[in-house]
Amino acid sequence: MPLYNPSQVTVTPSTSGTATPTSVAASTTSVSLLAANFARKGTTIWNNSTANLYVELGATATTSAFTARVGAGGYYEIPFTYTGAISGIWDAANGSALVREFT
Repeated sequence: MPLYNPSQVTVTPSTSGTATPTSVAASTTSVSLLAANFARKGTTIWNNSTANLYVELGATATTSAFTARVGAGGYYEIPFTYTGAISGIWDAANGSALVREFT
């Protein structure tokens, strides 16, 4: 038996027309990759380094408390509903993170 719902629900996907590039130098202490932004639709991060990048969805990243470890030359997409601060820390200070914020 099919389900019936008399009220219709319209889902409008979030879209973005702007991508703001940022480059953040690698550091062995926690650095801000992006500040909180409630207008953010999504974020991508490319680890342009030979060291591991530890990304934290929050203000302070450590090599033991992080959301994702991005290997050298790796790429990571932040969950597209997250608008808070994003931080990172590397195993060694070489290269950078190439960040794109979509608004």
